[in-house]
Amino acid sequence: MSTHFFDDLEARGLVHSASEGARQLFDNGPVTGYIGFDPTAASLHVGSLLQIIALMRLQRAGHNPIALVGGGTGMIGDPSGKTAERQLLTRADVERNVQGLRDTLGRFLDFEGEHAARVIDNHDWLGGLGLIEFLRDVGKHFTVNYMLAKDSVARRLEQEGGLSVTEFAYSLLQAHDFGVLNDRYGCALQLGGSDQWGNITAGMELIRRTRGRHVHGIVQPLITTSSGVKFGKTEAGTVWLDADRTSPFRFYQFWLNTDDRDVEHYLKAFTFLSVQEIAGIVAEHGQNAAARGAQRRLAVEVTRLVHGDEGLARAERATGVLFGSVAAQELPAAELLDVFADVPSTEVARTRLEGEGMSVVDLLAEAGVASSKGEARRLIQGGGISLNGGRVGSVDQRVRAEEAIDGQVLLLRKGKKDNHVVRVAG
Repeated sequence: MSTHFFDDLEARGLVHSASEGARQLFDNGPVTGYIGFDPTAASLHVGSLLQIIALMRLQRAGHNPIALVGGGTGMIGDPSGKTAERQLLTRADVERNVQGLRDTLGRFLDFEGEHAARVIDNHDWLGGLGLIEFLRDVGKHFTVNYMLAKDSVARRLEQEGGLSVTEFAYSLLQAHDFGVLNDRYGCALQLGGSDQWGNITAGMELIRRTRGRHVHGIVQPLITTSSGVKFGKTEAGTVWLDADRTSPFRFYQFWLNTDDRDVEHYLKAFTFLSVQEIAGIVAEHGQNAAARGAQRRLAVEVTRLVHGDEGLARAERATGVLFGSVAAQELPAAELLDVFADVPSTEVARTRLEGEGMSVVDLLAEAGVASSKGEARRLIQGGGISLNGGRVGSVDQRVRAEEAIDGQVLLLRKGKKDNHVVRVAG
């Protein structure tokens, strides 16, 4: 086995730190490596996607990935990178979240074949671990001085709230996880974000002291944005990997809105396109940045990865409706409302649209699309009004209930960008 996995990460700028000899680890056949995922919610968000893709890269390079779900450590919460202690979850909450994470991870990894992935819950061994046993077998191998030197601990000690004993012990639990995975599955590598380096090196040290084995760690840079906005956050909130939390359309739009300064890095980090192909995409983008070709390719690749071809098609269709290149009738009402969730809306009783229907002039004035019926007539005569994507051709046109998409929604547009949703009530 070549050093393909490590070299690929390095070429993509995705190696922040690595233990000595980590590159050579991949010279001696398949490697078993793991990444831990905290069950703080029943789904994972785009902030976890880099680590999921790292496991996918590992498997595609001919190695054996383990996704470790923290059903045990999740009862405490990782203090790394946090400025305050997390709210403790109940066991029922953790169990529900663990199942959600299993379902999410199952969409990305291959669980069959020579290099089949595993999803493992550390509650399997931490749940029955006694305090005395833990202190004898794990705690005695670490000094307080060693733990205080960890960046994650030092930063929290500088905060007014300090660090609880519970969180202080977290890195020892993670170190124990590495030891158990090394014993049971021959796991010789832990991957993670750069904020996990202290926890990973603690596991390496524990295994060296208690087993006499040398294992390795590789951490990737934390993803940031050039604009200073936290990665994975939008005005609407967190961007999730599950379609019932963040629709494929909104997921696609998140990547489409990537800053020009970030798009090359994101293409390297979040896609399986070769570094050479990415260089070509970026060079072409530089010649016509306004076309946002690199962002479109990024949105296509990542949306297909997370939501599949069907999800990508839905997202592209919805985007077409948003920009007027696709008729509104191409979307079901629920997706249409998602696309135009941030535009003004008006509610109209269904009875007003039945029979002969409602004058489009009256509808435009009542909805506030036009300031008056006179302005509504002028806009229509000038060809500036569309209904469900079709131009309104006459001031005498009437709007009927059967024109509502799924019987629920009408979409009015003034000009090219001024949209208004009419919800049909009753």
